[in-house]
Amino acid sequence: MNGLGSALGELADLRARLKAAPVPDADVMVCPPATLLTRAAEALDGSDIALGAQDCHPLVSGAHTGDISAEMLADAGATAVIVGHSERRLDHGETDALVNAKALAAYRAGLTAIICVGETEAQHQDGKTLDVLR
Repeated sequence: MNGLGSALGELADLRARLKAAPVPDADVMVCPPATLLTRAAEALDGSDIALGAQDCHPLVSGAHTGDISAEMLADAGATAVIVGHSERRLDHGETDALVNAKALAAYRAGLTAIICVGETEAQHQDGKTLDVLR
């Protein structure tokens, strides 16, 4: 829930920095909020910077006001989508089964699924990161 159109200039800066100092053997991707995907795709056109999205709904379409399908993300220019954010698991009660369904939706839409497996901030501070990841 960060990023307004006024921040899109950062993409031009990123393009220029990577052109001046390429990062060998690295893939670079930005994942702006869905409201910026189409404009970000235009700003990144012709660059080696990939565009991803921050989440998707597992279904292609339907009465899910405000949700965005993987197909809609692909149509907006995304090539990947992040699913399983720890804050979505915590704040929205997302389960492993739902994260799996979202990953399958990404695959169905031709997107790369980036599946997050991680701890909450409290678990990290308590030194439980490796326990959670296991």
